[in-house]
Amino acid sequence: MAEDGAVTRTEAGGTAAEFWAPGTQILWRYRENGGARIHIARPVTVVRDDAELLAVWMAPGTECVKPVLADGTPVHQEPLGTRYTRPRTVQRDRWFGTGVLKLVRPGEPWSVWLFWDPGWRFKNWYVNLEEPMARWAGGVDSEDHFLDISVHPDRGWHWRDEDEFAQAQRDGLMGPALAGRVREAGRAAVAAIEAWGPPFADGWENWRPDPSWTVPSLPRDWDRTPAHVST
Repeated sequence: MAEDGAVTRTEAGGTAAEFWAPGTQILWRYRENGGARIHIARPVTVVRDDAELLAVWMAPGTECVKPVLADGTPVHQEPLGTRYTRPRTVQRDRWFGTGVLKLVRPGEPWSVWLFWDPGWRFKNWYVNLEEPMARWAGGVDSEDHFLDISVHPDRGWHWRDEDEFAQAQRDGLMGPALAGRVREAGRAAVAAIEAWGPPFADGWENWRPDPSWTVPSLPRDWDRTPAHVST
């Protein structure tokens, strides 16, 4: 899915690094918490990829893979007390509504997503706390850390999903050491928000996708194990 769009560039100091060219279609994936199985897979189109930033576009109507309960019930409809303990499976679905621009910097324990209302009216930034992304030939992988931050156009912000973050700890999906690192990452993200540093000050809310881009297809081997990964 992505190999054809890989290009080799030379970083400062002469080190060769492989980046994806704009327009390349890759996978943005998440492992299940406490396991190795991929339970979220989203085909996306590369907007920018270099030593400083990976930016990708998830178009409206993109076919994705998402977790559901074993009986097909959407995860968010399950009461919080049993949301992470009931058996799960995955199913294919489509991303409805407006698309999402996702930004992540190498080694950073969060990604920043931009949402718009219909008509390209900017809605908000969303900071998704997660493991630093690991790159492989077909895309990037991570593991979600439950806690998130919503950032408004007026630069105000608030925590999201603190109840899920607490429940995940009660259910043993996140130990005290990891929870502490997630909180520390959240504080670092808040510092970046309050300083209005990158990527919030970089004008991404004014970005628009190339109209020639097609909606990526979900490959049959969306859950394949990478031969190797790098951060």
